[in-house]
Amino acid sequence: MVKVLEKSGCTVSYNTGQTCCGQPAFNAGFWDEAKSVCTKFLKDFSGSDYIVAPSASCAGFVRNYYSKLFENSSLHHEVQDISKRIFEFSEFMLRVLKVEDVGATLNGKATYHDSCAGLRECKIKEEPRKLLSHVKGLTLTEMNDVETCCGFGGTFAVKFEAISIGMGEQKVENALVTGADYLISTDISCLMHLQGYIKQKGYSLKTMHLADVLASGW
Repeated sequence: MVKVLEKSGCTVSYNTGQTCCGQPAFNAGFWDEAKSVCTKFLKDFSGSDYIVAPSASCAGFVRNYYSKLFENSSLHHEVQDISKRIFEFSEFMLRVLKVEDVGATLNGKATYHDSCAGLRECKIKEEPRKLLSHVKGLTLTEMNDVETCCGFGGTFAVKFEAISIGMGEQKVENALVTGADYLISTDISCLMHLQGYIKQKGYSLKTMHLADVLASGW
């Protein structure tokens, strides 16, 4: 992601001391613990013009739920500010940088998976597809039920393992029907879940993050 952003004209810094955005603790009901992690996040990313995340899940959580967590607190204004500065990678490329073609090349057939966080939290649909449409050598084909959850859902995969695996199976099988060599998404959590099923089945389908695709061939 840094490679693509720098090629697109950005000066990128990476804070090696950064930690979690706080979403796992928040979703599990540990709001006090989440607040301490989120407070660190606010400090870690203060002073930058933009915050770009290779995960719609993290970006969506900061943008949509920090205000609830820090309601009526002294950090309220910082939360309002950070929610305007944080972007998921593909939406930043299209909506802020206005860049669609980064000169990437990847030969093969691909299908794209809409992550729940991307689709529902960040309202991303066309952005990744526009970026992929400019990748030389890549043919993109839509799979059936493309907007259906892959079954990961953080702790959902742990609490409801059988259902989670079944949903992952449905997603992978729909991807295979397209004849795709690559299954691409904006969220590494989805890809990790789906890659686990693919590996267990011994399929040749390869999962790739959008940033890795856009950094290919140059």
